[in-house]
Amino acid sequence: MSRIGKQPIPVPAGVEVKIDGYILTVKGPKGELTQEFSHILSYRVEGAEVIVSRPDDSREAKSLHGLTRTLIHNMVIGVSEGYSKNLELVGVGYRATLKGTNLELALGYSHPVIVEPIDGITFEVPTVTQIVIRGINKQKVGQVAADVRKWRAPEPYKGKGIRYQGEHVRRKLGKSSK
Repeated sequence: MSRIGKQPIPVPAGVEVKIDGYILTVKGPKGELTQEFSHILSYRVEGAEVIVSRPDDSREAKSLHGLTRTLIHNMVIGVSEGYSKNLELVGVGYRATLKGTNLELALGYSHPVIVEPIDGITFEVPTVTQIVIRGINKQKVGQVAADVRKWRAPEPYKGKGIRYQGEHVRRKLGKSSK
């Protein structure tokens, strides 16, 4: 039995989980998420918990059990608390500003880089060297953060670039040291 898959998913107050066949809809104070899951597993709501169970110990059912439980849990957390990723800009002249809902980045190119938020994602810029990406879908938040980071990934010699908050960049020595 999957250790993660067999754990029930607690549903906090204010969050509603609706199961329509294999389509789960989770509605909460921050928004609503809908996703279709595998037909192999079975899903049920008992009180304030969602339970994911598998019919047999086939390889496919085992591999989907823990994954599906975690995806549903992420949906519940997303509509109740939300997700955020923090990015830091390191480098002389690197800065971020908000222009309406768009994120404008000065990253040493001859032009500013403008990043438009996808549906359900918002940007915040507490300081000119920090970016906060917020949303209810964990996958979208992580993907947008990775896309923003891709514009200037941290380089190993000076450490300049866009990095996740708390990310450690391994530094290399230059040519001069032997």
